[in-house]
Amino acid sequence: MSEATVDAGPDDPRKAGKFVYIAAVVLLCAWVLVPLYFLLINTLSSPEAVNAFPKRFVPEFDLGSLTFFAGFEGMLVALKNSILVAAITMVMSITIGAPAGYALSRFDFKGKGLFRLLILLTRAFPLPLLALPLAVMFIRTGLDDTVFGLALVHTTLAIPFAVLITFSLFSGIPIELEEAAWTLGCTRLTAFTKVVFPLILPGITASAIFAFVISWNEVFAAAVLTIENRTLTAFLLQNLDTSPLHLKFAGGFILVVPALIFIFAVRKYLFAMWGIANR
Repeated sequence: MSEATVDAGPDDPRKAGKFVYIAAVVLLCAWVLVPLYFLLINTLSSPEAVNAFPKRFVPEFDLGSLTFFAGFEGMLVALKNSILVAAITMVMSITIGAPAGYALSRFDFKGKGLFRLLILLTRAFPLPLLALPLAVMFIRTGLDDTVFGLALVHTTLAIPFAVLITFSLFSGIPIELEEAAWTLGCTRLTAFTKVVFPLILPGITASAIFAFVISWNEVFAAAVLTIENRTLTAFLLQNLDTSPLHLKFAGGFILVVPALIFIFAVRKYLFAMWGIANR
């Protein structure tokens, strides 16, 4: 009996750890999926069902709220502006952030640690603190209420993530691969384009996805710096302030679903980025 007790001992912590792991995964999934589920139910329900209690667990598939938004004046323009701003932000953040991440991973220079710290500190300044100076500067330069001007602001928000993500990705690619290409007659540029870039492309794509989502979800700068050319988030914030509850749910659904679809469509690049960064 004592031997059985001794043999069973090591399994108990393992079973407990497995139970804690499964419980944490279930709680995390519930934390993410339950709000989305109720958002879907209330979006596809009639106004009476949305305001009723207890809530239904099966939607009525009433498309009245979504139909209202589809025909709402300015909705499609705001959607187009959001896509344009997010696309420009994605391109500029990668164009600026990827070379910086490569330099941090491949070169040693004085102040390298301070430079990385300063990149992080750019996220320490709250955007509301910078809103008034940005608005004044944009008015003077003619960038106020423009898609490109808002994309510049969103790029400054996305660049720190782009730099740090690409730094981790480039650090996961052995420099010996580039050195071998150099010995075979490649320049630094051709070695990068022919050897490193194909390996890093999934990670670059994933970094671009983060930039796209950051721009898509940003609302404060879009609400302050635009009037006629509002993005979807600023447009919904402006028009849903005094709207009924069922329209607020529909607006949230319209805002969340495109980002989820975009991330789901490119999920393989996110997983590839995780593998490259952990080499």
